[in-house]
Amino acid sequence: MMTSRSEITISTNKKIELVNITRKIEEFVQNNTGNACLVFVPHATASLLMNEDEQGLRKDFENFIKKLSAGEYYHNKIDDNAEAHLLAGLYKPFLLIPVTNKKLVRGTWQEIFFVELDGPRSKRRIVLQMI
Repeated sequence: MMTSRSEITISTNKKIELVNITRKIEEFVQNNTGNACLVFVPHATASLLMNEDEQGLRKDFENFIKKLSAGEYYHNKIDDNAEAHLLAGLYKPFLLIPVTNKKLVRGTWQEIFFVELDGPRSKRRIVLQMI
């Protein structure tokens, strides 16, 4: 079975940030063949999620993530980013999205977000692979 693979790179501007990457993934899917698209983030302090792209909800997610991460952590003695690692563990580093007729199968309001948990960062990688 042949697979098509690509990577996209993004930069983030805030410590915690949701970046809509739906259009970039749709473009990849339109130019490749397969029944599903695997989206993978090879980072220990970032993740992915699917949800509605509404400005207030984005702020709610960011505030919710900040509240979840409040505390003192042992790992902060080494890297000062224990919160990012813990939060990344709550989300997934990958999404597997069905594809029909070269289009992602998703709900009306579902958008795909890269979730930055340890920013700002440049050159965050997102691996895309058709299956």
